[in-house]
Amino acid sequence: MSMLCPRCVKASLFQIVHRKFSAASANYSQEKRRVVVTGLGVVSPVGCSVPRAWKNVLSGVSAIGKLTDVAYEKLPCRVAAQINRDELDVENHFGKSELKTMARATAFALIAAKEALGMAQWTPPEEDIEACQRTGVAIGMGMVDLMDVCETNEALKRGYNRVSPFFVPRILPNMPAGQLSIKYGFRGPNHSVSTACATGAHSIGDAFRFVQRGDADVMVCGGAEACISPLGIAGFCRLRALSTSFNEDPERASRPFDDARDGFVMGEGSATFVLEELNHAKARKAKIIGEVLGYGLSGDASHLTAPREDGTGAMLAMERALKDASISPSDVGYINAHATSTPIGDAIEARSIRTLFKNNWKQLGVSSTKGAHGHLLGAAGNLEGLFTILACRDGKMPPTINLENISTEMQGMNFVANDAQDWLPVDGKRRVALKNSFGFGGTNASLCFAEYRE
Repeated sequence: MSMLCPRCVKASLFQIVHRKFSAASANYSQEKRRVVVTGLGVVSPVGCSVPRAWKNVLSGVSAIGKLTDVAYEKLPCRVAAQINRDELDVENHFGKSELKTMARATAFALIAAKEALGMAQWTPPEEDIEACQRTGVAIGMGMVDLMDVCETNEALKRGYNRVSPFFVPRILPNMPAGQLSIKYGFRGPNHSVSTACATGAHSIGDAFRFVQRGDADVMVCGGAEACISPLGIAGFCRLRALSTSFNEDPERASRPFDDARDGFVMGEGSATFVLEELNHAKARKAKIIGEVLGYGLSGDASHLTAPREDGTGAMLAMERALKDASISPSDVGYINAHATSTPIGDAIEARSIRTLFKNNWKQLGVSSTKGAHGHLLGAAGNLEGLFTILACRDGKMPPTINLENISTEMQGMNFVANDAQDWLPVDGKRRVALKNSFGFGGTNASLCFAEYRE
């Protein structure tokens, strides 16, 4: 009896799944396809695995600390949420030659994607051409590595030959997506957006539509960011966007919706989703974590850095996500807010929620997890989206920590202050949530997630 090699067996299994999937979906092409989440991965200040990050966020742990390097001494803000190097050292994951080709954010994205693909059990071999061609990537990055730019500029002063041939690839925002596609041989859509702090949410939303409309059966999506540096901190300080009042008490610096909030705290990391067409996931007996129901986008058309005062930009994004999901505001039980801990932004978002959910805002849970992990900029929407989908799955709303005194104009709302809350389904309905993300330039995104049910 002849023995089959493991790679041939694996390729055959993937081909069988695709044949079953094609047969199951033959009459489905005219409808919007259901899109589910089958994998998650994370590299974040609160943890570098999904179980650890979720546990810490639910526990109200703060990962914000002091910036102790001498280069930060004279800056107004000297706090940030950084990856714990005792938990994750990128040099343990890549060889020296590999690290020369990638920015730190790209490394974060590849590590998070590895966890997500492992959870989804989706790594088709190169021999399965169809599976590879029907799997795509959508990973965004908000800002390039400013330290890389500064150091390369200094190298150029010493001579042209000191400039790395990988400098340009390292700073291109689409390289996390490119590197991931190359590593795993994914030849479906290779997509990247860079929409400031809405990048991660836009990446997931775009990937959702690629799967929903048949451009791919599987999408690996999310965002990555690693721009904590003296120049980055200085630039945001000049915008008066960062917290400056808690340099000696960093764990209290990020405080969404609190009366003493004075700016956001920069964070770094990546979070990755594996999105999959429902029939495709069921054909291969994948474990389903949750479902993406809708996606809404809008523009403020108002100001470079401040949200529109009347909150209509945020409202339009949420309203369009609900419309795309074919649900009403009364179906939503939880909103993971963008709320970054800025005086203006948090108040406007709260106002927009109260206006849109005028009949049920008192029954809503609204929280921002940024008090725990800071603001990951281009990786904010995807990291917080990960916590939102887990909230739907587990029936736990993560807390808004450091919330001691709710501002007067926001009184009466349930901001899940300081402690996680149980989220019980109402009338047997499945749990449905929104995740908001807003970016400089007036770009807004809202994702609608839900507990998966047949």
